[in-house]
Amino acid sequence: MSYAEHAAADCRLIILKALAREADHRLNETILSHVLETFGHSKSRDYIRTQLRQLEDLLAVKLTQVGSVLVAELLRAGLDHVERRAFLEGVLKPSIGG
Repeated sequence: MSYAEHAAADCRLIILKALAREADHRLNETILSHVLETFGHSKSRDYIRTQLRQLEDLLAVKLTQVGSVLVAELLRAGLDHVERRAFLEGVLKPSIGG
């Protein structure tokens, strides 16, 4: 796996974990951008949208356009990945216990 692939897989995991922490399992791309920056990933809006669309293709999230902003909602496959019940291709596996 190249560095770029590894970084993208890490970003996808961070996104899923952030969504899983929310009571309604939803966050918008602006908030997700700040979450990724917290973990050392300073990425463009287009990059974040690409990662969200890849997660949508994996049926891990549902995306909704609200004005000019994308809102991501965690789906069962994404939660199963975060909770280590099943794993998604192209998303880093969460560590045990966190």
